Amino acid sequence: MLNRVLVPLDGSALAETALDYALQVVKPNGALTLVSAIQVPEYPIYDLYPVPMPTPHSNEGADKAIPGAKSYLERIADRLRETTQLEISIVVDIGDPAALIVDVAEHDNVDAIVMSTHGRSGLTRWFFGSVTSKVLMGAQRPVFVIPAKNRQHVEELQADPAAEST
Repeated sequence: MLNRVLVPLDGSALAETALDYALQVVKPNGALTLVSAIQVPEYPIYDLYPVPMPTPHSNEGADKAIPGAKSYLERIADRLRETTQLEISIVVDIGDPAALIVDVAEHDNVDAIVMSTHGRSGLTRWFFGSVTSKVLMGAQRPVFVIPAKNRQHVEELQADPAAEST
């Protein structure tokens, strides 16, 4: 079992599936670091529904997003504190998610990073990049990657308990 584990979270249920795996590998009295990055895109992203977002030349939108990200991580941390004896810490910062994950892992001297992958491919992976791939390339720590397919399988089992016996 590991003493210190880092789990990156982006607000998605998919990213949160990594918590279950992290809890399996961290010692009962170990430490868990939850990390969330507020990313400022290099280029503006236009969509059908305009959403206020930070621009490459200003962190104004990102600065406003930090309290929400901290609140999100604190809710998860509080839930974990109620059910475990783990030391839980949170980190929220502005910047490239992969770089932040790698930097915090080194700074906190974690034993491993446990993260989910969103399973993007093709054009979306090229456009958005793969945070997981960048972490794998930059980390000096073991990285446990939970594929998006694992979450789909768990959801299927929860939806159809009879499927569990097959």
